Amino acid sequence: ASGPRSYTTLRDEAVKLFNSLQQLESERDPVPLMQGVLQTCLDLPPLVDEIYCQLVKQTTEPLAPGGQGDLHYWQLLTCMSCTFLPSPPVLRFLCFHLDRQTESRFPTSEMAKYACFIREALGKTKGRECVPSLEEILVLMRRQEMICTVHCPGAPACSVAISSHTTAEEVARELVSRLGLSQSPNLFALYEQSRRREQPVGSTTLLADVLTRFE
Repeated sequence: ASGPRSYTTLRDEAVKLFNSLQQLESERDPVPLMQGVLQTCLDLPPLVDEIYCQLVKQTTEPLAPGGQGDLHYWQLLTCMSCTFLPSPPVLRFLCFHLDRQTESRFPTSEMAKYACFIREALGKTKGRECVPSLEEILVLMRRQEMICTVHCPGAPACSVAISSHTTAEEVARELVSRLGLSQSPNLFALYEQSRRREQPVGSTTLLADVLTRFE
C-alpha cells in the first residue's frame, strides 16, 4: 500500500510469502506483515490460490489450537476472504475446511467464529482495488465493522458503520434516509477530498478502498 514494488519470479515470491507465513506465527504485531502478504497477492494474482492453500494447511492441524499463532493465521485468512476470491476448486477446498471447523472440530471456538465470518465474507467479496488499510486489518482481526465519518453540507458529520463490502451507493442511501431527504428530487453522491483534488466516488466503489487510499 506504500507504493509500487519490484518483484522477482513467481516461484521466488511464493517462497518469500511462505517465509512470511512462518514468521506470522510468532509476530508480536502481525498487521504490517499481513498487509504485505495481501499487497503481494494483489500485485501477483496467481499467488492468491497458493496463499489460501497454505493458510488452510496451517489452520488444519495447529500445534496449539486457538493459540496466538493459530489465531494469526485465521486473522490473515479473514483478511484474504474480504479481499480476494480464490479459484473455484480452491474455494470448494476452503469451504470444506471452514465447515469442518465449525461443525466437527471446534464448533464453539474462536476458530469457528472466524470460519463463519470468512464463509459469509466469501459470499460478498468481488475483488478489491486496494488491500485493506492497517485500520481495516485491525477491525477484521476482531470481526467488527469500521466507522466511516462522512461530512454533509449543511448538516453535522455523520458516522456510518461499514464493512469491507459496503459501497458508496449504500452509504449515500443510508445518509439520505438518516437526514430525512428520501423525498428530495436531488441526486446525492459521495466525494473524496484530498489536498490536491476533490472527486466523486463511483456508486459501486467500496468505501474500504477509499479509506485505504487516504492511508
